[in-house]
Amino acid sequence: MFLMFKSTNEIPQVLRIAVATGFISALALSPLALAAEPAKDSGDAKTITGEVVDMMCYVDHNAMGDKHSSCAAKCIKNGGPVGIVSDGKAYLVVGDHKPLNDQLAEHAGKTITLKGKFAERGGVQMLENAEIVK
Repeated sequence: MFLMFKSTNEIPQVLRIAVATGFISALALSPLALAAEPAKDSGDAKTITGEVVDMMCYVDHNAMGDKHSSCAAKCIKNGGPVGIVSDGKAYLVVGDHKPLNDQLAEHAGKTITLKGKFAERGGVQMLENAEIVK
């Protein structure tokens, strides 16, 4: 019987290392799990006035304004994510569970007013069910 335990002596050591590694990993990742927050959802309509941007160029290199409007319009027409920037905050803009690219491409680089339902998760802000306020 002593020989049987002696021959498998390395398995408990490997098991101890695996358990310790798992425990340390769980401790290291627990702040991320605690930081996960539910979506902030007012459920109320929010009206935002700002510049229509293609989110790819805006996030990548802060492309905005008249100098970028034709490029933004092209990216938005080609299906790139569209957003609105207001008071230094960017909002992803979507319609009723569909893109609004066709309607917003002509407004790229211009200031317009949108109305929709506000939602936020993980630092991403979104205006959904958005429509252009005339």
